[in-house]
Amino acid sequence: MVYQYIAYNESGEIVKGKLSAASEEAITDMLNYAGYRLINLRPYIPFLSLERLSSQLFRVKPTEIILFYRQLALLLESGINIVTSLELLQSQIANRTMKRVLDEVISDLRGGNQLSAALSKHPDVFSPLCCRSLSIGEQTGGLEMMLRQMADYMEKEIVASKGVKSALMYPIIASVVTVVVVAVLVLFVLPAFDNLYGSLGVELPGMTRMVIDISDMLRSNMLYIMMGLLLAGGLALIYIKTPEGRYKLDNLLLRLPLLGRIRHLNELARCCRSLALLFTAGLPLTEIIPLIIQGSSNRVIARSFHDVQRDMLKGEGLSQPMAKNPLFLPMMVQMVKVGEETGNLDSSLLAVAQNYETEAQDKTKSLIDLIQPVMTLIIAAVVGLIALSLVSAMYSIYGEAF
Repeated sequence: MVYQYIAYNESGEIVKGKLSAASEEAITDMLNYAGYRLINLRPYIPFLSLERLSSQLFRVKPTEIILFYRQLALLLESGINIVTSLELLQSQIANRTMKRVLDEVISDLRGGNQLSAALSKHPDVFSPLCCRSLSIGEQTGGLEMMLRQMADYMEKEIVASKGVKSALMYPIIASVVTVVVVAVLVLFVLPAFDNLYGSLGVELPGMTRMVIDISDMLRSNMLYIMMGLLLAGGLALIYIKTPEGRYKLDNLLLRLPLLGRIRHLNELARCCRSLALLFTAGLPLTEIIPLIIQGSSNRVIARSFHDVQRDMLKGEGLSQPMAKNPLFLPMMVQMVKVGEETGNLDSSLLAVAQNYETEAQDKTKSLIDLIQPVMTLIIAAVVGLIALSLVSAMYSIYGEAF
């Protein structure tokens, strides 16, 4: 069977690849012999497969995973064994992908695997960070507590992502409405007025003539404009899929006015909360940082943590490498330094995460309050310009008639 692995070598560099072996244990032994430290291991699934297609059609929502963690913790605390608990949960789940995943997890557990190892085979549903945390919970006997902590962690992530989405929702809807209104005016209203003015043989004001000329240009070249937009969008999408393109997009998103600061704060808050969670579980920083890199959705943040990891392996600690990168804000660096000196790194990181989450929520609210009147003014200006040009033409005709 072919397995896909992610590991890091003795220099701390992330290594990805595929290997063929009879079992996961054999893959682990091979990587250990080669000097690699395993981070994630899963069966390799080809790009075109029924399983992948089913997973795309019936995605597992984060809220379903949160509910699964909480219910599993409750069942385990009540004294029900883990296999029976999973069977009970599977019978209540409606999502096809989740039912299939749990069926495979139950089979792995009956085969002698631990829960974390069984869940790690499904990284599209259960993140490596969650699986590693649950592995620590299994080793320390605190699986139920770790399940609840992971549910709390994921809820915080959902709240942060909803804040950014809510900030973007209004301008997106307003932009779509503006485009639709302008398209109706350009394609139907302005041509009718153009024919009317042409039949009357009057000289139109300059602003009206300009608006009608733009309308004629757009209508006559509509096909080419649409093809150009589709081509540009396709090329941009292909470029974004490349590592360089994704890095530049993530960098641009962090530098956007107002919205960039919110994304920056949310990313740092999520990283701080992940660090605190794994550190509290007892995982060393040398294993935590690769998981943070792997779990980060922003390539700029991931590369920054890779630099931190490199310097940390040289014995510089955590705060000192962070201080070299302006992406890590001063408060975060200072709190990490205090945490290292006092031995309360997890508490310091949680305090930073809570502070950044609060600041991000405040800025999101301010951004929404600012966007609404701005978008209203933009819509009013566009529609008003077209309406004014038509009205001025009517007054011109009226003046010539009388």
